[in-house]
Amino acid sequence: MPLKLEDKKVLVAEVNDVAKRALSAVAAEYRGLTAGKFDQLRVKARENGIYLHVVKNTLAKKAVKGTEFECLTSALVGPLVLGFALNDPGSVGRVIKDFAKDNDKLVVKALAVGGNVYPASDIDRLATLPTKDQAIAMLMGTMKAPITKFVGTLAAPHTKLVRTVKAVADKSGEAA
Repeated sequence: MPLKLEDKKVLVAEVNDVAKRALSAVAAEYRGLTAGKFDQLRVKARENGIYLHVVKNTLAKKAVKGTEFECLTSALVGPLVLGFALNDPGSVGRVIKDFAKDNDKLVVKALAVGGNVYPASDIDRLATLPTKDQAIAMLMGTMKAPITKFVGTLAAPHTKLVRTVKAVADKSGEAA
């Protein structure tokens, strides 16, 4: 059933709003994917904070206009599903990549991060981006490392002295 003009305007506004808030996007061709499989993809997307929607290309081009995902315009050809990551930039890459492993009918066409469009082959790079918690843990580990090394360096002479005294005491104890 074709959309009425008002419905199209609402859809374009909704996708535009999501695109303005999104951290990354993936455009994937779904030709030949059954409705049941597509529902499974939607469930996984919802669980991971991803906005997933099938939008006609002409409407999608209007929707991404004025956002950092305008770079995807040239890749919007054929029946595509658009996925926008709202919480974690790598989440859309992980979900689409994992789903495409079991369903060869889902083919990534392009992805965009930070206003740059990347080829479909870069889906692995997007999927391996750390989550927010992982990135914070990596940052904290990096910040903590010099302090830990400094404390270890300060404690080393005392530790050596204690070990030397213990060795002399043990040797004296053996001699007696």
